Amino acid sequence: MPDAVSAAAPSPAAEAMRPLTIRMTDRDNVAIVANDGGLAAGTVLPGGLRLVDRVPQGHKLALVDISAEAPVLRYGIAIGHALKDIAAGSWVHERLLRMPQARGLEGLPIATSRAADLPPLEGHTFEGYRNADGSVGTRNILAITQTVQCVAGVTDFAVQRIKAELLPRFPNVDDVVALEHGYGCGVAIDAPDAVVPIRTLRNISLNPNFGGEVMAVSLGCEKLQPERLLPPGSFAIVDERNVADVGKSADEALDVVCLQDDAHVGFMSMVESIMRQAEEHLERLNARRRETVPASELVVGVQCGGSDAFSGVTANPAVGFCTDLLVRAGASVMFSEVTEVRDGIDQLTARAATPEVAEAMIREMAWYDAYLQRGGADRSANTTPGNKKGGLSNIVEKAMGSIVKSGTAPISNVLAPGEKLKAKGLTYAATPASDFICGTLQLAAGMNLHVFTTGRGTPYGLAAVPVIKVATRSDLAKRWHDLMDLNAGTIADGSATIEEVGWGLFRLMLEVASGRRKTWAEHWKLHNALVLFNPAPVT
Repeated sequence: MPDAVSAAAPSPAAEAMRPLTIRMTDRDNVAIVANDGGLAAGTVLPGGLRLVDRVPQGHKLALVDISAEAPVLRYGIAIGHALKDIAAGSWVHERLLRMPQARGLEGLPIATSRAADLPPLEGHTFEGYRNADGSVGTRNILAITQTVQCVAGVTDFAVQRIKAELLPRFPNVDDVVALEHGYGCGVAIDAPDAVVPIRTLRNISLNPNFGGEVMAVSLGCEKLQPERLLPPGSFAIVDERNVADVGKSADEALDVVCLQDDAHVGFMSMVESIMRQAEEHLERLNARRRETVPASELVVGVQCGGSDAFSGVTANPAVGFCTDLLVRAGASVMFSEVTEVRDGIDQLTARAATPEVAEAMIREMAWYDAYLQRGGADRSANTTPGNKKGGLSNIVEKAMGSIVKSGTAPISNVLAPGEKLKAKGLTYAATPASDFICGTLQLAAGMNLHVFTTGRGTPYGLAAVPVIKVATRSDLAKRWHDLMDLNAGTIADGSATIEEVGWGLFRLMLEVASGRRKTWAEHWKLHNALVLFNPAPVT
């Protein structure tokens, strides 16, 4: 927490000028500056340390003299080694640090950490839509799946007409969305890694917020044929890891509008066919009503984007506290982003509920290491210019702040990219760190509510699920007052605790899940495109 200056209540002007720094552990030899606008050179901190340099907000200052090659410690771990002597009071930035090598995947602690038992959290409910398969939606949406990018323009035209002409007749349906993507043809459809985009598209179509009403628009000549993408009826599948098993057909006919069918004469014939089929689904969706369900029916994806040095201090710890609340309530929570947890793999394998879960995490990390190596990149490519401007020197520092979103509960399940969630509790869903791809894969896993923390700011949103955005800094929350749903910056200035913000987020989730409150992204209809992760070749 920020360093204290005086026990007496300062005036607002004095409060604004008071030097505030945040040190994460007693081992740390650096702290970050919390003051809006940073601190000027010559500023004297409460302990008597005088700043040598001007230090921007969120950036690190040396608390002691740090010798060349000595570790620079934040979160109690070495986020880098000094390239030269760094005097106490100096600004510590990425150009002064040599990043450590990635932790090897051998000899890791396996299911060795036993967190304190989390007592059940009972009595919390929300109003949701119960589906035939037992899942629960937080929204009631008609989704129109597409087998190939070629049909996107036609489908979008039809969706706009559906919204204007049909949707007003069905007041219990929240929205109509087209599941547009850039896949389906011109790809190596039988390559081993093609299973990833195929099962991703399939599982997105089955998201709980779509109520089991599946319809698709196909061109006709594409490689990804409808019966391969969407097995009708029971949606039976033998093995999601085997591309040959994705799309095993059941007995019922799939509801597909094929644009190349001879029956379509002209563009409007295609559009009207989509509209006719959509109307049947809207009729069934409109008959659904919300009902009271336990909080255990929440499936929450947590993610961070536009991260800064405050992410691991305010918003992500509050999300982590809330994650523990959700697990105590019996809900499902997914954390992701391989490169943003890779440097804490030993923390994760230690928290695995079983050795099998730990080995699954190692397998996913090894797969991604190899994927990056094939592309001539490594984990350091993750950190953005905005991350660095916000005080994050490298991916090691970023990872330490990212992992805390997962709270303290045992990790009970691991998902490969595009797989569907199989268990309640805390799950590691292996995804790239890209905001759009991570969100797409968490949708495929079955999330019905999304929590997204940001320090630099992003208008990110998804059409399929509500996205609650949590600001890491009060300055961002004030400036983006109609884009941020919750301000965790109050933790940094000492006006709220991690626990208080975590509880606030938990209660906000129940309100949003019940439809009693819309997120700002929903209010403004800010929706990012679905972006598939396709590690297979493009032909």
